[in-house]
Amino acid sequence: MSFGDETLSQRSSVSHEVILKGRKQLEITGVKEVESFDNEEFLLETSMGFLSVRGHNLHMKNLDVEDGIVSIEGKVDDLVYVDQTSSKSKGFIGKLFK
Repeated sequence: MSFGDETLSQRSSVSHEVILKGRKQLEITGVKEVESFDNEEFLLETSMGFLSVRGHNLHMKNLDVEDGIVSIEGKVDDLVYVDQTSSKSKGFIGKLFK
């Protein structure tokens, strides 16, 4: 097994948790990558799939790339996991905007 494979293997086994406090503070662990973000939506790749966080006045309070932890503040309206395997005919973005 190469070094790259070990890193990928370790990432997929990372614990994933979502902690929401009063719809204002969100902490997410097991984050592999921040795909995109603005003040209304964050799209994160986690060890359990893609997670869309929607709301108002959202901003990143903390980003720990090494440990895969993201902290978001603002008013959280919606947390949705996007399943990539549910429909092969629709693109990833198409699934987000059903």
